[in-house]
Amino acid sequence: MKWLRRKRNARTVQRNVLDVKMRASQLRLRRLQALVYAATALAVVGLTLYLCWRAGDWLIARMMYDNPAYTLKNLDIQTDGVIAPDQIRRWAGLRDGENLFRLDLRRIKRDLELVPAIEQASVERVLPETLRITVVEREPVAQVTTTVVREGEPPRAVSCLLDAEGCVLLPLEPRQRAIPPTPAERYPLITGAHFAGLTPGRKIELPQIQAALRLIRIFEQSPMAGLVELQRIDVSAPDVLVVGTDQQAEICLGLNDLERQLNRWRLLHDLGQRQGRQIASLDLSVVENIPLRWQEMASLPPSQTPKIKKLSPYRKKHV
Repeated sequence: MKWLRRKRNARTVQRNVLDVKMRASQLRLRRLQALVYAATALAVVGLTLYLCWRAGDWLIARMMYDNPAYTLKNLDIQTDGVIAPDQIRRWAGLRDGENLFRLDLRRIKRDLELVPAIEQASVERVLPETLRITVVEREPVAQVTTTVVREGEPPRAVSCLLDAEGCVLLPLEPRQRAIPPTPAERYPLITGAHFAGLTPGRKIELPQIQAALRLIRIFEQSPMAGLVELQRIDVSAPDVLVVGTDQQAEICLGLNDLERQLNRWRLLHDLGQRQGRQIASLDLSVVENIPLRWQEMASLPPSQTPKIKKLSPYRKKHV
């Protein structure tokens, strides 16, 4: 009986082992089928998305980038200065027949603002066939000269223009201008500054240069505007500006409180007008007992009519 019991138990154990092996095999098969189904579904989804993307890309190209209705035909260029529209177009690198949507507006804006004469530019599409470019030009207010020395060449003087912030500008060539130069485009010459060179588009940070530019800005709104013209500003001294005028006067100004000094200059100028005299030299950097010398009567120029304020060709708000 014991022998029969052991034999029956052995058959039962063997059948259980086979049953476990069958369930494991079926589980692996089901897992494999699930992986195949998942991979197939992913492939179908991916292929569908790719086809949709390609179809959308083709549709966009067909409707926008290759659509002749959006061909550039009109170029609207607006500027507040003197640069000719054709010159702005050349700097922007535009060609006839280009598609508006294929134009890189950021590239056009960057190329324009790399030109020293241009302070700011904006570019926008005006559908269906117009590109609008708006340019803000840098307005020169002074002239500065430096000496350039190169190996094997004699020293030569290089003259550049400066805007109100001290940015170096190159004079525009006649073909680059929309209007010829006017008498208002004669600028005071800043002398006495020492620097290695002048790089167009770079700002000169020298305190003496910045002080001279500040004087020019303040002078345009001062009581002396229209009575005399600033022809030369010597910045070689560290604490004063020496100004030469069109009336052969030499005026010394301190760097601080320029408005007060210009008001005192006007008072002394009016005093000389009442007495029929003109200022030869004046030191306004002194607070009390101002040194003043009048011109000799024989050296006085003939009486002139009051000066008419020059109108700048730059359409800016001077405040």
